Amino acid sequence: MSGAPEPEVPPQFQTFLAFDFGLKRTGVAVGNRLLGTATPQPTIRAEGADARLAEAAARVREWQPDALVVGVPFHPDGASHDNTARARRFARQLRGRCGKPVFEVDERYSTTEALASGARDADAASACIILEQFLRSLK
Repeated sequence: MSGAPEPEVPPQFQTFLAFDFGLKRTGVAVGNRLLGTATPQPTIRAEGADARLAEAAARVREWQPDALVVGVPFHPDGASHDNTARARRFARQLRGRCGKPVFEVDERYSTTEALASGARDADAASACIILEQFLRSLK
């Protein structure tokens, strides 16, 4: 997040599952520290908080990542808005349900970037952008 120190991510954490939270669709990507790249996964299309969380938890069980990454949106000036709080709540719920560390990433412009690149699934592409940004930040 803007102005915040980079997260301390233990070097043994190698695989990550990222989520681009949305009320109707939540993008998903998987990636690893060694390659520094992310691969899009099928987007979660669940509109209730419980259904969305259950589907996300199922993906965590499927992929068994070392940690999770959640994109947190902000206004262009860095101010929070309703979806900022929703994404952070989703991150807390994931942490509680899955028992995995969760890292939050400022995801301003990720969807715009995904659309500009011509992505067929902007949500999954946005999750890739979020995860690759996170992977680049690791030392």
